[in-house]
Amino acid sequence: MAIYEFNGATPKVHATAFVHPLACLIGQVSIGAHCYIAPFATLRGDFGSIEVGEGSNIQESCTLHAKHGEGCHLGRNSHVGHGAIVHGALLERDCLIGMNAVVMDGALIGAESIVAASCFVRNGFVVPPRSLVTGLPGAVVRALTDAEVQKKLAATLRYQELAGDCHRSLRLAG
Repeated sequence: MAIYEFNGATPKVHATAFVHPLACLIGQVSIGAHCYIAPFATLRGDFGSIEVGEGSNIQESCTLHAKHGEGCHLGRNSHVGHGAIVHGALLERDCLIGMNAVVMDGALIGAESIVAASCFVRNGFVVPPRSLVTGLPGAVVRALTDAEVQKKLAATLRYQELAGDCHRSLRLAG
């Protein structure tokens, strides 16, 4: 994996987390226990800090970044779908950011919320807990059901299992 020290800050990865060799971590990055970081994910802690909470997953081609002196924080069991960008936002626990969604600086995504695929969440937008956000720009369209929250958690738990499976069995072929 590409892990780079920057201005004296070295990424910290919990021993139970899996960071794919084709992912890139730079500077002020912290990855919690049982996280899964997929190929081509880029977590750039060069200007601000990046914190990925325990049990979270960052899928292929995602970008996490923050402005100078600010941070990008993903709470426990965050789930960031393929190609999504999270820039200087705060995700509370158990959130899902859909594929190719963009969540901008200062946005707050409340616990157990889902941001739909290809949604654009503007700067400073606050999403209440257990909400579904869709559209361009993103808007809260309704509250999530217990079943939807449980389905999201089940998917996140599968990625936690994947982190362990990768530690045990992922090998470069040939």
